[in-house]
Amino acid sequence: MQAIIMCGMPAVGKTTVAKLLAKELDLPLVGGGDILKEIAREDGYNATGDDWWDTAEGMKFLKEREGSPKFDEEVDARLLKKAERGNVVITSYTLPWLSKKGLKVWLAGTPGSRAVRMAKRDSSTPEECMRVIRKRDKENFALYKKLYGIEFGKDLSPFQLVVGTDDIPAKKVAKEILDYLSLNAT
Repeated sequence: MQAIIMCGMPAVGKTTVAKLLAKELDLPLVGGGDILKEIAREDGYNATGDDWWDTAEGMKFLKEREGSPKFDEEVDARLLKKAERGNVVITSYTLPWLSKKGLKVWLAGTPGSRAVRMAKRDSSTPEECMRVIRKRDKENFALYKKLYGIEFGKDLSPFQLVVGTDDIPAKKVAKEILDYLSLNAT
């Protein structure tokens, strides 16, 4: 089976939907954060657990990452190899533009719905999350424009499927993608 590459703005539901797809299709799930942790471990960090990014060591690694594009480029190179092999669900901000293979799915959501989703996930307020989302959207756009010339969040030309997530349960979003896969199986 071809790789399924999930993309979308922060807090649009990528990981949740990707987990549902991976489970339903009995495929491994991998994301850029997983690969970054792999790189951190190779560099001698003790990168374990979902909350590692919030530790002093995790923040130190992220600061190191900010200073060099080599980390993002290495993550993308490793994800690209996985996409080429197929039989995997991948979450990535850049892979849809870099890979010629895979089903590329853009999950679309308004900043307001993403802020509500993030607030529930992170036990925060929608207002605080809206500030975080605006900042992350701006930083992601600038980073990927600089690294690859990608118009992140604006250029949807690489995607075979665009699915809205506003007020739609993740299971329904996943079903829409599964239905698309079954209709377009080769």
